[in-house]
Parts: sequence; structure tokens; C-alpha cells
Amino acid sequence: MKIIYAIVSADDGNRVTDVLNDHRYSVTRLATTGGFLKKGNATLMIGTQDDKVDYAIELIRETCGKRQKISCDMPSPSIGSMAGNYMTMPVSVETGGATIFVTDVERFEKF
Repeated sequence: MKIIYAIVSADDGNRVTDVLNDHRYSVTRLATTGGFLKKGNATLMIGTQDDKVDYAIELIRETCGKRQKISCDMPSPSIGSMAGNYMTMPVSVETGGATIFVTDVERFEKF
């Protein structure tokens, strides 16, 4: 038995959970925050048999495609400064996709 940890964007979390459930995978979803963009993620824990791991990963890959996002975040002004003095440049950031870890399960119990 294996456990798959899949870290996906919060935007993709519900959709990929639904797809996995439709294919009879049990999924536990945790709300997490990424370190680089400080944006919300969903960390999915999927316990499954060894022979079903590759198919689960393929479902995640198909559902959580990478895409470009244009960000124009306004810097936080300091006290006393005027926000109108700030100019922002749009930045293209790649979002979506998934980071996946697969580990062995030494013991599994369900009550």
C-alpha cells in the first residue's frame, strides 16, 4: 500500500478531489500555504494500492494543468506614504500543476 501526497493550488483542490472520488480514490484534503507565493494550496492525502498509484497521478496531472497568471501586486506602503506613488509592473507567474510524493505505508487501520 502507498500514500500519495499531492500539493495542488487551492483553485484546483475541489476539482481534483472530485475527479479522484469519481474514480473511487479516498482523499483527505488539508488547507496549506505555499512558501514562495504565499498563496493557498490544498494538500491531498490519497491512500491506495501500489498498482493504482500511476493512474491516480495521471488523474492529478490531467486535472491540475500548469497555467500562466499575471500578477500586479501592490507593495505595502509604509505609514505616511501615499499609495499613489507606487507603480507596479505586471509579472507573469506559472501556477497550477502539482507536487507529488509517494511513500510506502507500513501499517494501515480503519475503524
